[in-house]
Amino acid sequence: MEDPWSIDNWHLVLRLILSVILGGLIGFERERKNHAAGLRTHILVCLGSSLIMILSIYGFTDFIGQPNVNRDPARLAAQAITGIGFLGAGTIMFTGKSITGLTTAASLWVVMAIGLAVGAGFYFPAVISVLLVLLVLWGLNIVEKRYVNLMKEHLFTLTVDSDLVATEQIEMIFRQREAKILRIHFDELVEGIHSVASIRMRMSVRLSRTELALPIAEELRRMAGVTSVSVE
Repeated sequence: MEDPWSIDNWHLVLRLILSVILGGLIGFERERKNHAAGLRTHILVCLGSSLIMILSIYGFTDFIGQPNVNRDPARLAAQAITGIGFLGAGTIMFTGKSITGLTTAASLWVVMAIGLAVGAGFYFPAVISVLLVLLVLWGLNIVEKRYVNLMKEHLFTLTVDSDLVATEQIEMIFRQREAKILRIHFDELVEGIHSVASIRMRMSVRLSRTELALPIAEELRRMAGVTSVSVE
């Protein structure tokens, strides 16, 4: 295109459709893992960013040459970079023992940048960025599971009858699975005025493998006097 301040309808549609495809590729990966921001969210962020970039560059051509008018094609893009923060913050959650959603928030931020790149006509870096993002989300996730998260901390919550269960029995189950108890917190659940009916135990446990969490929870559940078990 000879005129840098104008765009034909074909290129306009191409950029919008490409932003949907590229944003959808990353959103599909997040959707498969059941994250809060999935396919539709990533597509809309990428499409909206692309449209903002197109509007920023080509949306005010009628004012070219007017007195006191300075063209800055990046002015709306800068606002999009700032505004994406509230959406990313909505995907971050604190569960009591860890923070989740940071990767999804980062993927939304990158998808926004990809949309801006497509809107500006930088197709090649946008496509390469999508490939790199998918490599990080898929490839490095496998590496993390195999080599990094070998000793991951889990939170076990048990409700037990104070008269039937001894802590030594619970400790033995974890020891047999080569699990390390890091912290224990006891809450007495009182029935009536003075009688203690049961105890809630919250235990932070480091497991050698994440796959051990379910077998340990099942073994704890089968113990006499254990009324409920949960693991995070």
